[in-house]
Amino acid sequence: MNLRIYLGMLRRTEVTLAESFVEVAEGHREEPDVYFLCLTLARQCLGHQEKLEAVVERYGEGAPDNEPERLHAVGLSETRSGPVGLLRDLQDLYLLASFVDITWTMVKQAAAALRDKDLLAVVAECESETSTQLKWLQTRMKQAAPQALVAAR
Repeated sequence: MNLRIYLGMLRRTEVTLAESFVEVAEGHREEPDVYFLCLTLARQCLGHQEKLEAVVERYGEGAPDNEPERLHAVGLSETRSGPVGLLRDLQDLYLLASFVDITWTMVKQAAAALRDKDLLAVVAECESETSTQLKWLQTRMKQAAPQALVAAR
């Protein structure tokens, strides 16, 4: 069953997203909302990964070697500085969160096909929180864009 591959990918990517949220929080401490919200969202991502534990116990987890690795989620290893740097770092987070979001969608489709109510419940909660993460990132980028792209030198 190939669901195992996506469960493994989702677990790894949630951890990658959490680590990236922490990296952006630490790199942009001067922006209190970014700092505290990124740390909160990192904890959410780690919570998602934990919620997948019971699912992985039932279905297993595909090893990275079994996954066709043409595209994989790479986290942020460092942040940029200044207003444009913040905007770019938020964009990177948005890309990672989008990858997580669509992966939750695919897992939800599999859960529906399997009629797995427990997995559907996990997906509903985590997918909703990921959607909120995306909305915050989009809103924060809209807020940062005028300063970064027009006013800053």
